[in-house]
Amino acid sequence: MASPRSAFGALVRAWRDRLAPADAGFTVTDGRRAPGLRREELAQLAGLSVDYVLRLEQGRARNPSAQVVGALARALQLSRAERDQLYRSAGLLAPQDGTVNTHVPAGIQRLAARLGDVPIGVFSADWTLVWWNTMWSAVFGDAAAVPPAERNLARALFGHGLAHAAMLPVRSERGPDAFEASIVADLKDAVSRYPGDVQLDRLVRELRDGSDAFAHYWATQTTAAQHTTDRKTIRHPVIGDLRLDCDVLVVPGADLRMVTYTAATGSSDAGKLDLLRVTGARTAIALP
Repeated sequence: MASPRSAFGALVRAWRDRLAPADAGFTVTDGRRAPGLRREELAQLAGLSVDYVLRLEQGRARNPSAQVVGALARALQLSRAERDQLYRSAGLLAPQDGTVNTHVPAGIQRLAARLGDVPIGVFSADWTLVWWNTMWSAVFGDAAAVPPAERNLARALFGHGLAHAAMLPVRSERGPDAFEASIVADLKDAVSRYPGDVQLDRLVRELRDGSDAFAHYWATQTTAAQHTTDRKTIRHPVIGDLRLDCDVLVVPGADLRMVTYTAATGSSDAGKLDLLRVTGARTAIALP
């Protein structure tokens, strides 16, 4: 009978072999021998090292964390049932109903992967970044360089960790406080819908205790001021200011937000995005 560790590795290998590279946003070349994802591609998608993925597949890495299992489930585009099976094979409880959902449906990932010219980030209800494409990394920096717990927009805005220190300056056309206020309003809405989520409660308590600005917005904002479509100016360290339209698309049934950034065809900002697309400049880490 297979040990739990070998069963976990076998599942990861089998689902890696099953996933078509094009559905994960990778270009397929003629010299490719295997139909599924390469190990280094899975590592890139999950924000893990290639060596760690290898050790997981071989059963040499013990006790992967819930964050690691969740990242692998998203990268492998698993169904909810498959995701839960992967958690159980790691000796972990699967995410429970009534908690903030971080599972990105395979169809959403395939759709986002096919829009490769557009910076796209997918956020959960508490504004944790759970999926991003190559253009998002080119504009805002590779979020895989940030610890999973720090990949949260509210922490980037109001916290004191790595995400906050490295966040690019972002200015909203709706006013100097509109962006921050809307994120807090979204968190208040999430708390009302997920009152039993321990991690969400911990996030809010941490920010209320550690940030006067967050505490002020929490006391004054209503959920009617949630974050929606906006135009933002992003100060990129290589190409300067980027003035982009930010659209927030809600994923029905999954309680996720797909955030996209675009520029009008022929504009100077579109040209800057084209430059980033070619150079792949990944010099910053941000979660706007």
